[in-house]
Amino acid sequence: MKSHSFLLCVFIIISGLSSCTQSAEPTQTSLTPDDEKTLRHLKEVEWPQAYATQDTVLLDRILGDDFQMIDEEGNWYKKKDEIEWITRNKLTRDSFYYDIQRLDIFENGSAIISGTGHIYDDGKHSTYQSSNVLIKRNGMWKAVSSHVSGSKEINHN
Repeated sequence: MKSHSFLLCVFIIISGLSSCTQSAEPTQTSLTPDDEKTLRHLKEVEWPQAYATQDTVLLDRILGDDFQMIDEEGNWYKKKDEIEWITRNKLTRDSFYYDIQRLDIFENGSAIISGTGHIYDDGKHSTYQSSNVLIKRNGMWKAVSSHVSGSKEINHN
């Protein structure tokens, strides 16, 4: 009987320690019902707006400090490179829209947005594919990775 009491005490102590260590761990980023709407707005409105208006403050807010991009030719760029690029390059196009084909939000506070960018300029229509990984940090979604590929001109004949 004493061994059962001893084992019961050990079990209670271990259980108590286990619950203490679990509550001391950092909590995951809390997701909200508005996250999908926020991510859609970020990708369809704010991100293109930052490039179209050369808004480095907006782009700085969208991109995480650890952001990296791989372009069509396989070149790697960091956040500072993108901010420098929009400072030097004024976009002149008639219109642009991004068609989201995948938007997945994961319980760990990360998201994937993939789709097709449509560029209309001087009567020409071109497209590209891109995938983006975003992480929710301190309540804000930050892009940490982008990959662009499949650029092509579309003929509407």
